[in-house]
Amino acid sequence: METNLLFEFTVNKSEKTVFITREFSAELSLVWDAFTRKELLDQWVAPKPWSAKTKYMNFEVGGCRFYAMVSPEGLERWSMQEYTSITPKTNFKMYNTFADAEGNKELPGSAWEYYFSEQDGKTRVHIIIVNESLARFEKMIEMGFELGFKMSIDNLEQLLETLTHK
Repeated sequence: METNLLFEFTVNKSEKTVFITREFSAELSLVWDAFTRKELLDQWVAPKPWSAKTKYMNFEVGGCRFYAMVSPEGLERWSMQEYTSITPKTNFKMYNTFADAEGNKELPGSAWEYYFSEQDGKTRVHIIIVNESLARFEKMIEMGFELGFKMSIDNLEQLLETLTHK
């Protein structure tokens, strides 16, 4: 596993925005699939010891992913992601909200933009997260989003390594 891959995580409180850039030592098509297919997402998106379970996912404009992060004790934290724009293997955008187990959204939410590019055998993913409210932004940061995201990305790195060497 390559260890000198780019990873930037920047928080701009005044704009209620998080900027993330991460390189992976894997082909773009594999990284794209890891971000857009539920069977792969569920293998990496939750920081350990939590797990992820997708109740349903329809990756198309107007479609959504409804999933939970599940603690070892069985506590479920649900989220709804609604896809607003998709350009295959280049970018996608979604609107994310917390939700209850029945899919009732907890507004306000946040807009997420993902951009994918490949160069010299590495895939770079750039993510912009804009929160609708300062309170939601602060809650996200207080819940440990940065550490949890880094842990999830480590899970993804391991999954990509496994899938690349099959």
